[in-house]
Amino acid sequence: MTPPTSPEQLFAELLSIWHTHRALIIAVGVGLALVVRFTRQSRDAQEEGRGSPAPAAGVQEKTVELRPEWLPENTTVVPRALSAEKHAEDDASAVAVFPKAKRGPKTVKGRKTPKKIAKPVVDYDHTTDKIQPLIFFQSVTGSTERRAKRVAELLTAWTAGCDQAASLLAPQLLDLSEVDYDDYFISAPKAEANTKHFYLILAPTYNIDTLLDAFIENLSETHNDFRIDTASLSGLLGYSVFGFGDKEGWPSEEEGFCTQAKQVDKWMARLTGRKRAYPLGMGDVKSDAEDRLTEWRVGVQEALVEIAEGRGLGEGVLGSGDAVESDEEGVDDGDSGEETRRVDDVEDLGGMADGAAAPIPVDFTNYKGKPRVNAPAAPKQMVPITSPTHAALTKQGYSIIGSHSGVKICRWTKSALRGRGSCYKYSFYGIASHLCMEATPSLSCSNKCVFCWRHGTNPVGTTWRWVTDAPDVIFDGITAAHYKKIKMMKGVPGVRAERFAEAMRIRHCALSLVGEPIFYPHINELLRIMHEQRISTFMVCNAQHPAQLASLIPVTQLYVSIDASNKESLRKVDRPLHRDFWERFCACLDVLRARRFEQRTVFRLTLVKGFNMEEEVQGYADLVERALPCFVEVKGVTYCGTSAAGSAGLTMQNVPFYEEVAAFVQLLETELASRGLAYGIAAEHAHSCCILLADGNRFKRDGRWATRIDFERFFALSEGAVQGSRLQDGKVVGWRPEDYIGPDTPEWALWGNKGFDPRDQRVDRKGRPRTEEEAQASLMQAALRKAAREL
Repeated sequence: MTPPTSPEQLFAELLSIWHTHRALIIAVGVGLALVVRFTRQSRDAQEEGRGSPAPAAGVQEKTVELRPEWLPENTTVVPRALSAEKHAEDDASAVAVFPKAKRGPKTVKGRKTPKKIAKPVVDYDHTTDKIQPLIFFQSVTGSTERRAKRVAELLTAWTAGCDQAASLLAPQLLDLSEVDYDDYFISAPKAEANTKHFYLILAPTYNIDTLLDAFIENLSETHNDFRIDTASLSGLLGYSVFGFGDKEGWPSEEEGFCTQAKQVDKWMARLTGRKRAYPLGMGDVKSDAEDRLTEWRVGVQEALVEIAEGRGLGEGVLGSGDAVESDEEGVDDGDSGEETRRVDDVEDLGGMADGAAAPIPVDFTNYKGKPRVNAPAAPKQMVPITSPTHAALTKQGYSIIGSHSGVKICRWTKSALRGRGSCYKYSFYGIASHLCMEATPSLSCSNKCVFCWRHGTNPVGTTWRWVTDAPDVIFDGITAAHYKKIKMMKGVPGVRAERFAEAMRIRHCALSLVGEPIFYPHINELLRIMHEQRISTFMVCNAQHPAQLASLIPVTQLYVSIDASNKESLRKVDRPLHRDFWERFCACLDVLRARRFEQRTVFRLTLVKGFNMEEEVQGYADLVERALPCFVEVKGVTYCGTSAAGSAGLTMQNVPFYEEVAAFVQLLETELASRGLAYGIAAEHAHSCCILLADGNRFKRDGRWATRIDFERFFALSEGAVQGSRLQDGKVVGWRPEDYIGPDTPEWALWGNKGFDPRDQRVDRKGRPRTEEEAQASLMQAALRKAAREL
């Protein structure tokens, strides 16, 4: 064939070849593409298998290898020698810690789309329903009580003579110092079917602590309690608040005039779904209190007339007539404002794109050794006082200490103070809830678990890059804040005097709460301070920080959260930020096994239906066999009832019933026994949906379970180790967890007895005494309701 002499001839020749052989050319191209694709997939699968070893049964004792990149930046970790060998099969080598690796951050920008708030519905039929006004007051000197009685008398006379008399009942007068808050401020009080309630609250403001402080705290915690609807009082027709103050003592409102009344008004707005029927009234007790009170009462009467005539609360701003809500209230109610949403939550940053906010540094783990880009000149505060994070955590009841620590009074503490029972830690280990403080030295965490109570209100991160507060400053701050919260309980009805006095001496500290406490660089120094003060320590970690875990001094009891039995389940449940989360998880199990003769170790399993329960018993047994913890706590997840939980894929359908948790534990016990492991079901606390498995070879005494702790014995042993008298060749010798076992587990806490202390009084949601028969009937009703939903 003659070669082409021009570009046109060359193009014609190529076109002819294409038309003649195009089928063959296409087939060869597709074949080559498939070969390349399958080769890459095969190579990636092999690398994944090598990089994510699954825990296997019967793992041999070996040296725990910690990667250099697991040592966080700005953190000094001193390797700790592990326990001395008492038996050949129990020996483990010391942990080696390597220099830190360089990492670099990435920057992400974006925006948030605010959520819309549904308009509250007033469930009131003006043709048949009646309105019952309730007048609440709190008085120190008696003046507010006298005024409240006068308002009640005037309203009674008015309701009897007005055109709407058939719809209005005579008001009832209630003293806040005498009522049980649970009866009126968790949900609308029960009454006849056609009776609806309307609240009036008269609140004086003093510059001293009064019962009103505890009342306001109760309103705040009720609104932010994940077990209770955020607008739990939406069944009310409306409310209004009047405050008394002294302008001579407080020249301006900003400096304190009627501040407590404003707080009551704010929280009632949130609890009722913004059903403020008449604006907040305020009067100066030395000048115009009577005139302002009369104006307010007349305005309330007009609001009652509108409701009685079927006009509701008016047409203006949501639920409040024409009264515009404050910016602060608008932000906090229902997460409607952008300020309440976290903007440095890694998974949420993708939806922010308009560049309105300044770039936010997000630190991802990076092992490529690249230098840090745009690194800050100096470390910043983890939770600045002006940040949305600080506001979000504070409104949930946390006291923020310094820039990265927090403390919160537990609901079980309140329950124990009132003689209504302690949490599972009392049934299992002897820790009375009113003697226990919940705190954390690090509000930041490296996981974003689907069942976390905070749902993104706490910061996240993989390295410690913040200003660091001293351990003594943290200790002084968390204890002072805890005592302040305890003192606010002294005016609450039902608090027992002897338990209140006992609670003013902290004896235990649960280092969990929120965030990852082991993340704090000086955690060992903080633990030593607590032990010196005779405060026991229960440390909870998320199995993502093996270097810190290996260097931790012995605590009273060391928890590791085991939220899944395999890599994919762990990714779905914990949503970790570390890329090598599974390798870190497995390394923590090996550290736990190596240290099981230094301190009591615990696996904490949180069961979530649809995530980590089904067909995973054998996988959990593999993990137990690998780490050999002293105890395994199995607990059903608690649903938070928030929109964030739903966005994470968690609903009420994922919450297991107690019977399902019990069945799971029995299967796990059987599986462990089949492997020759002597774990048995030792105790339970049905109220917490929590069951305890324990090592029968170590925590049974004369055939009886002995899971409780001798705390004074622990302090004596710990002090000996700290002083060096029990160190030999760099290893701790001479005492083991068995040496500080306390008394036998009480009969009422053993498996099959439900775990509620008979010396306490079990109550229902309204605080009324509850018998065991009533409790069983309630569980049966819940089971029937769930079965109906599933059908």
